[in-house]
Amino acid sequence: MQATSYTYDPETRSGSVLLDDGTPVEFDAAAFDAGGLRLLRPGQRVRIETEGEAEGRRITLVTLYTF
Repeated sequence: MQATSYTYDPETRSGSVLLDDGTPVEFDAAAFDAGGLRLLRPGQRVRIETEGEAEGRRITLVTLYTF
């Protein structure tokens, strides 16, 4: 699934993304580390993997989206 990076805190390696419908979803350091990224800027297009549904949805991986 694709999303747009919204917030990122380099100290905690956590942040949030906006899904294409505008829904914000937070991610933790484990999801960030799983993607192998070193930095994430707001506005970057990302690929995410999730588990769960609706309010229980959680991001398990964040990585840059490449064409």
